[in-house]
Amino acid sequence: MTVKKQQVTVVGLGYGEPTALSLGAWEVLSQTNHLYFRTKVHPTVEWLAQQGIVGESFDHLYETAPDFEAVYAGIVDSLARLALEGKKPVYAVPGDPWVAERTVRLLLNRGEEAGFQVVVISSLGGLDAIYASLCLDPTDGLTILDGLNLPTRHPGQPLLITQVYSQYVASEVKLWLLATLAGETLVTVVRAAGISDQERIAEIPLYELDRLDWVDYLTSVYVPWPHVDTEFNGDQAVYPLDPLTRVMAKLRSPEGCPWDRQQTHVSLKSYMLEESYEVWDAIDTQNPEKLCDELGDLLLQVVFHAQIALENGDFDLNDIIQAITTKLIRRHPHVFGQTEVEGVGEVLSNWEAIKKAEKLTGERKSALDGVPRYLAGLAKAQKLQAKAAKVGFTWPNVQEAVAKLEEELTELKEALRFSEGALRQQKVEEELGDVLFALANLARYTGLEAEVAIHSSIAKFERRFRWIEEQLQLSNEKMAERSLPDLLQWWEKSKEATD
Repeated sequence: MTVKKQQVTVVGLGYGEPTALSLGAWEVLSQTNHLYFRTKVHPTVEWLAQQGIVGESFDHLYETAPDFEAVYAGIVDSLARLALEGKKPVYAVPGDPWVAERTVRLLLNRGEEAGFQVVVISSLGGLDAIYASLCLDPTDGLTILDGLNLPTRHPGQPLLITQVYSQYVASEVKLWLLATLAGETLVTVVRAAGISDQERIAEIPLYELDRLDWVDYLTSVYVPWPHVDTEFNGDQAVYPLDPLTRVMAKLRSPEGCPWDRQQTHVSLKSYMLEESYEVWDAIDTQNPEKLCDELGDLLLQVVFHAQIALENGDFDLNDIIQAITTKLIRRHPHVFGQTEVEGVGEVLSNWEAIKKAEKLTGERKSALDGVPRYLAGLAKAQKLQAKAAKVGFTWPNVQEAVAKLEEELTELKEALRFSEGALRQQKVEEELGDVLFALANLARYTGLEAEVAIHSSIAKFERRFRWIEEQLQLSNEKMAERSLPDLLQWWEKSKEATD
């Protein structure tokens, strides 16, 4: 091999077995008089010494530099100086120089700036050894991450996390993974892959990841993504969301619709609520065609908000889908993990425990936190009562809840005896609210949704009232002209006719 005057030759030492060294790497290592190891803490370095090939190392920088970036900068500075002095240094790094080796990238950039050449000679790296040891095919959607530089969120694919070189790093990796996966998720820890007398592989629950006492600089972690079966009987969805997102992007563009362009998250709030109630109404009518139409309108609101967020640089529809997908998988360890449950009760119990674990320490200050501020009154009352009940603030049985309702009704009657005026209005409003709150609590004890119950009664009232209107219209009569006793008789008839 021809070596130019101002040149650094980077050689990969392979994953640790002498057979992992490439022929080109061996030739350079056996011929140089200026060999520098990034670190001597590597099995191949010891073997090379036995063959009479020795050199200096940059291990002293790891002991004196304040952080890794300073270590890398020191290495590159030293190699650049040697190259410019015509020393032709050979720089040996663990594994494959092209994989997870930041000093090589920095050295290539320095060579371009300073005018010396950098030649890179590969050997079989640690990834190759891990693929073989774990029987992995990296083309099956595998994502490779650096344990020292994890992304903001789980990319939603099987992971191979390298550089898990200590229990501290293992702990950081575990905490990052627990934001997406259940603690019982099985992960595979591999140390010294491919090195015959050192290799160690263990499949363990994620929560035990930082408890292994044999984790070192040759350790990686394989995290399989919980399998989601996408094959099912019946018609599969033909249309992805892409066409809808493109239409929305066009509507929001300078060439789009003026009304759509001026909308914000805040201005769309009422529309989201309105569309939700229209879906509710469509469900009650049991009309599939209407339900399909209303669900489309509701979906449009989600896409609308996603487009606004994308323009603001906050998130996009892919982030929304990924977040809810990972949340569903995380909260169903009995489906996608190893957890076993017996019945719906345990499922709900696990769901609440997982939700609680998802919240960062100190994020919530009250057991009542987490209920939407603008939720409908009865629904909000019931959710607040349910949260209070989880910490023991609740009546012991339904009879006590009924007694509380009767107490509140008595207080309402007393408030109605006040003379007319602002004080009476204020007192009646307060006691009426207490009655409604007690009713919502009673609904919770019976396992019913107060909001559903009131909407059912509203629909029943509308049905009966409209029937009376129709009957009176047939005889050209007006409701306002009939007496209340007469109307109550019609009301009794409406029950038989409409219920």
